[in-house]
Amino acid sequence: MKQYLRQIHPLAWTIIIGTMFGRLVTSMSIPFLSIYLTRVLEATPTQTGITVAVSSLAGVMVSFYGGYISDRIGRKIVMLISVFSWAGVFFIFSAAEHLWMFFVANTLNGLCRAVFEPTSRALLSDITSPENKLLVFNLRYAAINLGVVFGPIIGFQLGSSESTFPFVISGLVYIAYGLVLFLQFKLQHANLPERHQATAPRLREALMTTGRDRVFLPVLIGTTFCVLGYGHFSSTLAQYLARSPIFENGSQMFSYMLSLNAVTVLIIQYPLVRTFRNFPPLVPLIVGNLLVATSLMMVGIAEGVLMMMMSVILFTIGEVLLFTMMDMLIDRIAKPEWKGTYFGTIGFNNIGSVIAPVMGGVLLSQFGAENGLAVFLPIALTTALGVPFLLIAHRRLVVREKQTESTSLSM
Repeated sequence: MKQYLRQIHPLAWTIIIGTMFGRLVTSMSIPFLSIYLTRVLEATPTQTGITVAVSSLAGVMVSFYGGYISDRIGRKIVMLISVFSWAGVFFIFSAAEHLWMFFVANTLNGLCRAVFEPTSRALLSDITSPENKLLVFNLRYAAINLGVVFGPIIGFQLGSSESTFPFVISGLVYIAYGLVLFLQFKLQHANLPERHQATAPRLREALMTTGRDRVFLPVLIGTTFCVLGYGHFSSTLAQYLARSPIFENGSQMFSYMLSLNAVTVLIIQYPLVRTFRNFPPLVPLIVGNLLVATSLMMVGIAEGVLMMMMSVILFTIGEVLLFTMMDMLIDRIAKPEWKGTYFGTIGFNNIGSVIAPVMGGVLLSQFGAENGLAVFLPIALTTALGVPFLLIAHRRLVVREKQTESTSLSM
């Protein structure tokens, strides 16, 4: 294991460690936004859902461009501009006093994330050898969850559900992250791969190519439903726990649920990935989708802390299967010169994150937090709609790889 860790590019370590600290500070603030809006600004569940959803909507609109532009002009410029812009967005959050200001800030938050995230993942792919890619993608995912273990608890103690001060800390950390990236880019300039300036596709060509990919398209649709289910964890669940008469001090409980989610990821990620790494790449996504749907159903019927904890653990197992294997799947089906484009285009599945807060807000407004099953049954069934599309993608990928193998043998 030590041998593999030594082979990881220094810039990859910067992204992994930066991701950990970035998620630590954002999980102190962003997950509590829906509670802050309803409790302090007295927004309705629907207004809160729309304000939370706009981040994902903005991300969906530009996620393709983020990966595409990084293919055209290089990862360095795109990452540096987006990370420093992101820091500025957190300062806007900290100064916001009205609902429309949070709407604007969260829109910009989604834009920056949608540009930075696919570009950083594409860079990780560029600078990592094939045999180390699964390790690097999983280290990045572990870093995310290591940050989220402590972030929500610190955020609750800092009063994130009633104050915007934690956003100041987020802004300062992202400035530091950007400065370290800048220095690393200067130090590692000679060791970075050349950008695909000559071979990167034109925008229309790229959209047509990813759209015609018979494997990628059902993966995109299927994972949209997966992301829809996942999106309810930080939006609908937060409001539900804060309002439910079943649970006392729901805001504190939500912070513990977030930390339980992250701790569970750190415990199960390695053995789970080790178990599923030799399976066909879409099988973990199918199993993960079903587990997330089941866990959301359990939230609706939970009447105590134990059942809620069990649902979070089940949710987390599904989450790990979905998101640790998704990067490897995209890396597997994309050509080298298209990777930024594919990583950017898969960001369109965040339309699920757009729908989730609005859908949850409407259901909570309609049925109330005292009717958990009426709220979470439609959510669970909608999440499970991803399974048929993932099964289609699985069958098509098997056929494609058999054809590729037979072509290689014939040559």
